[in-house]
Amino acid sequence: MKINFWGAAREVTGSRHLLEINGKKILLDCGMFQGRRKDTEEKNKTFGFDPKELDAVILSHAHIDHSGCLPLLVKQGYKGPIYSTFATRDLCNFMLMDSAFIQEKDAEYLNKRRKKGDDKGPLISPLYDQDDAQQALCQFYGIGYETAFVVSDGVICSFYNAGHILGSALIHLLIKDKKTKKTFRFAFTGDLGRKNLPILRDPTPMPPTEYLIIESTYGNRFHESMIDAQGELKEIVNRVAKRGGKIIVPAFSVERTQEMIYQLNVLWQHKEIPDIPIYVDSPLSVNISEVFINHPECYDKEIYEEFIQNRKNPFGFGRLQYTHSVEESKALNSINGPAIIISSSGMCENGRILHHLKNNIEDSRNLILIVGYMAQDTLGRRIFEKQPMVKIFDEEYHLKAEVQVMNAFSGHADRSDLLEYISKIKDLKKVFLVHGEESQSLSLRDYLKEIGIKDIEVPARGESFTLEE
Repeated sequence: MKINFWGAAREVTGSRHLLEINGKKILLDCGMFQGRRKDTEEKNKTFGFDPKELDAVILSHAHIDHSGCLPLLVKQGYKGPIYSTFATRDLCNFMLMDSAFIQEKDAEYLNKRRKKGDDKGPLISPLYDQDDAQQALCQFYGIGYETAFVVSDGVICSFYNAGHILGSALIHLLIKDKKTKKTFRFAFTGDLGRKNLPILRDPTPMPPTEYLIIESTYGNRFHESMIDAQGELKEIVNRVAKRGGKIIVPAFSVERTQEMIYQLNVLWQHKEIPDIPIYVDSPLSVNISEVFINHPECYDKEIYEEFIQNRKNPFGFGRLQYTHSVEESKALNSINGPAIIISSSGMCENGRILHHLKNNIEDSRNLILIVGYMAQDTLGRRIFEKQPMVKIFDEEYHLKAEVQVMNAFSGHADRSDLLEYISKIKDLKKVFLVHGEESQSLSLRDYLKEIGIKDIEVPARGESFTLEE
């Protein structure tokens, strides 16, 4: 068996790992890279392998940095199945179409500016269009958690709950190598979640596994506790509302938006925040919240008892409004007085959040609330770093708004979570650390060696390894 790392290797986005076993090629994830425009275009369009030669794709979860290049894979000739959990399939029904729509609209917007001479550079084309996304969705096969299925001759897969986002899965493979006659167990965590977060169940313990690919996003960092985070969120909302400012929240449409809504709902129900308007300005988030409502089997005990049994909607309350049309979104620019605007994309690379940042970033009364990971070379990362000038739609803006970071809302395991999770896996022989900036992955490697795991690799993009020879 051979494994090739073609994305999220010593970097965070663009997850793609190719397995070659028994003459078949199986791709784990097909994510979109997010970063500098030049790097983004090159890494997203260059797979490192021929999509037409793939036999199967197994998707860990619906986040765009794991699923976002599936339509391009299909556009370039992939005809086979895409396996995922049912919830991931339902999320991707909206997310991949939305990704295509945003790419088309962003290309249209920039090309219009360039034709007018307001912006320099060549005309651009979207990575893929809505027809490509629709075709990719036709190739999805939904599978339930802990239900074994045959991927190819000699490869049996089971999904286990990863606790990261709705439908996220640990991919566990039972592999019989026909050349060596050996049988072994291989696993990929995708993105591993945390214990005791609201909404979702905790990650399922990994079954015995000899070879493991695991994320390392926060390999050398710790998160705040969720108990402290609710108090901090309360303080932020009250403070900014008092000075008449807006709170702009860049948030992924899946999970982070629903977590923010849930936390604000709890504070509002207990009258701990003022009665100010709260907007979710993302058509995708509206649809995603509906998917959440349709998958209560993924909920943890707390949200089930507090909301579902009492027939309450955890993602709808009082002052909360979902915007749908472009006109409704533009109307938010004329709001006078305090408000909260939650909008995507989470890393501020495209979508409606760019317009809200453009219109609010130079007002010191406002606050930009960072509640998720911001990859290197993204606009979100530059705001996170509080760079005095940032570029939005190729125009420079002064960062005058206050910037606040809340890591407690992260859906990724931190260093202690990762070490604890890995230490409990039986029969572990070798670990590959991916989906982390190089410094985070290398630090986690050192900590793993301290707890007795000796064979650890931090692969680079394009690097290959042979197993079980």
